[in-house]
Amino acid sequence: MSAAQPLKIAIMAMGGEGGGVLADWIVDLGEANGYLAQTTSVPGVAQRTGATIYYVELYPQRQAEIDGGTPVLALMPLPGDVDVVLASELMECGRAVQRGLVTPDRTTLIASTHRVYSITEKSALGDGRVDSAALIAHAEAAAKRFVRFDMAEAAEQNGSVISAVLFGALAGTGVLPFSRAQFEATIGRGGVGVAPSLKAFATAYAHAAGVDPGPAVRAIPAHGDTVAAPEAAALDGTADAPPASRGPVPAPAAAVGVEATDARVRALLNRIERDFPASARTTLREGIRRLIDYQDPAYAGLYLDRLAPIAALPANDDGRLLDETARHLALWMSYEDTIRVAALKTRGSRFDRVRGEVRAGDDQVLAIDEYLHPRVQEIAETLPAVLGRWIERPGWPRRLVERLTRRGRIVTTSSLSGFLMLYAVAGMKRWRRSTTRFAAEDAAIVAWLACVADTAARNPELAVEVAQCQRLVKGYSDTHERGVRHFDLLMAAVRRAGSTLAPATLRELREAALADEQGDKLKTTLARHALA
Repeated sequence: MSAAQPLKIAIMAMGGEGGGVLADWIVDLGEANGYLAQTTSVPGVAQRTGATIYYVELYPQRQAEIDGGTPVLALMPLPGDVDVVLASELMECGRAVQRGLVTPDRTTLIASTHRVYSITEKSALGDGRVDSAALIAHAEAAAKRFVRFDMAEAAEQNGSVISAVLFGALAGTGVLPFSRAQFEATIGRGGVGVAPSLKAFATAYAHAAGVDPGPAVRAIPAHGDTVAAPEAAALDGTADAPPASRGPVPAPAAAVGVEATDARVRALLNRIERDFPASARTTLREGIRRLIDYQDPAYAGLYLDRLAPIAALPANDDGRLLDETARHLALWMSYEDTIRVAALKTRGSRFDRVRGEVRAGDDQVLAIDEYLHPRVQEIAETLPAVLGRWIERPGWPRRLVERLTRRGRIVTTSSLSGFLMLYAVAGMKRWRRSTTRFAAEDAAIVAWLACVADTAARNPELAVEVAQCQRLVKGYSDTHERGVRHFDLLMAAVRRAGSTLAPATLRELREAALADEQGDKLKTTLARHALA
């Protein structure tokens, strides 16, 4: 019996990245150059945008003839028995290592270093992002050879897709018994997008092999294509947000409808320079930009009114308390409601961003589909308080709204009707101050600021931790409700313990609250400190 073994190649890719095309190229490459080939694909979890494992085995035709039969090729990769792993994204690389497909005695690992965040990372109550450096270090230790660079960027720069970059990197490693010309001939036989694919291939080959990529290949523009960009979203929140960490206040690209020459804006900026310490001015300026964008200059003025007493506290000598309170107050005052989500989804900058993400050309049609499924609560809290409370009460109005919203619906915001629907909802921000949601959030903000000020008089370090507890209040729908419950538990612990509560203890409680959605770790930590 022959001791020859097939070449075993696993491809870890997500939907739309051309993993199937890459597998077909490898099969065609083998079959055109004297190898028997077999490929299979196994769909993975939908949360990774249709992550799929493609598996290819190649066996020399001549060896099969010497063996006197047809080789039996496997359908799935086995841990410790893979020659090459190609990963279209860093987390997919990590999944391959975790599955044991990458081994230091055998496997060449080829991966893109860009990230597509998983649902778990995005929905974490705190900063749930996996450390990319740790992933790379782990993969480096697991592989015999690790070839990595940002392949998504390389594909975009060459007007191609990541499968062509992975194919070029595979050729550049020299791990397969085929020449560069044979790889390029495979792309040519495909007959679709040949020029940009060859250009991306050359860039990746040079990176993996350490050679001059040679003259650039001119890309051929496509015509008449339609690019669909479906997005899962809910009208009670935004699916466009990054992972749920609440870092420094992000500055909007511009305060919509408000120019720097606006007298009201100038007055706010002058007030910051006049009444607040230099250490907090950057945060304060970004805060008013965010709140003008969210509501109007008067609302930004309220923001400064609320911070003035904090700035005047003796405990604020080092500026840290004011800076932390200003940052988190801006976030809380711009809470996510249906009005805010509709405004974000109908902005021109958002359409430009999506077009850029799907790499749609100027001559291509872009369709953006939103999945909307608002609850009765989200609808009621968008309406004036009297009408909202009427709908929330048990009775026929509530039953009617529940029946109409039992199922979600898809709205194409790139169409005139879909855009106008959300644009009308966004325009309701002029009535935001009269809604039940605004009243509830406003009361909670006032109570939180009072707690910060009261605590600062007794324990300035603890007051900073109280200010940072606002990190729990974020998101929308169930996420927001859970966060508020955890926040209330922490504020109750502060009131119960008073000045005897150590800042480190409150910090520990906050991190426990961010650790899991159910709040089990928070309850355990509260009990351990006798604060339950």
